[in-house]
Amino acid sequence: MANTFKLTTRDTAPASSGTPEEIYDCPDNITAIVLGLTLANVHTSQVTASVTLVSTTNQSGSTQNTTAHLIKDVPIPVGSTVEVMSGNKIVLNADDRLKVDCSVADKVSVTLSYMEIDV
Repeated sequence: MANTFKLTTRDTAPASSGTPEEIYDCPDNITAIVLGLTLANVHTSQVTASVTLVSTTNQSGSTQNTTAHLIKDVPIPVGSTVEVMSGNKIVLNADDRLKVDCSVADKVSVTLSYMEIDV
């Protein structure tokens, strides 16, 4: 089983406010560990941002997952960055997705670091 560290970035997101942009889609036969996620305000005024985890996987003996907010409508002042993970880790299964939204289109810059594990 190979472990591969990876990075995904977006200079600006989402293309349209109110339509979350998919930042990561966990591939088949992979378990991913989200290590860090930062959102930087690149606008000239404060924005709010949300990050959602879209999951329909079902763990043995539990109910089916649904979409959950990692953060919702968090204010990001001008020139500031929000560290979404703050030292925590999130496990993603095949087809789980991370999406980012912002109150203003193309005004948040995204950096996602993660490790993919072949299963």
